[in-house]
Amino acid sequence: MASPLWGVAPFALYVLLFLALPTGIALGTGFVDGDGAPTLDNLAALGDPFVVSGLLASVQLSALTAVVGAVLGALVCYALLGARPEGPLRSVIDAASGVLAQFGGVMLAFAFVATIGIQGFITVLLRERLGVDIFADGVWLYEAPGLVLPYIYFQVPLMVIIFMPALEALKPQWAEACATLGGTTATFWWRIGVPVLAPSFLGSLLLLFANAFSSYATAAALTSQGQAILPLQIRAALTSETLLGRENLAGALALAMILVMAIVMMLYGLLQRRASRWQR
Repeated sequence: MASPLWGVAPFALYVLLFLALPTGIALGTGFVDGDGAPTLDNLAALGDPFVVSGLLASVQLSALTAVVGAVLGALVCYALLGARPEGPLRSVIDAASGVLAQFGGVMLAFAFVATIGIQGFITVLLRERLGVDIFADGVWLYEAPGLVLPYIYFQVPLMVIIFMPALEALKPQWAEACATLGGTTATFWWRIGVPVLAPSFLGSLLLLFANAFSSYATAAALTSQGQAILPLQIRAALTSETLLGRENLAGALALAMILVMAIVMMLYGLLQRRASRWQR
């Protein structure tokens, strides 16, 4: 009789080839120089002010878009509580969230350039019809601040997908018991709803942070002239003509990203174990 483990063999092979092996190669290159000799110079470069500023910029961008996306997404989920799960409104929102959460990369960057770029449709409309120039203080869309809107664009639908099951897990009996004891709607949410949903919300927030922190293609397409965040610094270490002989610095930068992601995922696992107690 075949072992049940054979059923997960294709997935295990996929993880090995496309996750474990590239991660091992990336980390390994961070500890050798251009000639393949062991060195710690690449790790020492992590203290460079330019690298530190890139890491801080990545953390700030990820945290900001995660918080905004989590709050907006949670409000959308709350608004959908009254809709029937099989109804047309819920079906459309679920389908749109699934599509928009994956609508990133170059396509998303082009969409923002075409709509609010220097000659984008909305930019030209505001400038010619209302006399409003959204780029009067600089072309912010092609710099690090310009990544906030595109990131929020895919963070909100992702929050809807991952947080809606937690809201649906709130049992009607809890609200009925609260009302029987004289509690109001505000009392239910303050005493029951918020404490129960807090682990799920914080876990979703961490997932959104990880999603933004690891995003590359949208930032690469919009901010092609700078390396403001860590993923773009990794690209620069591999391709820039000014860093010849320092390609292995990319491995050290990848190590920094992996450490941050490992901490985030560890915290997420702890929160999920706590949240699962209320979703059984």
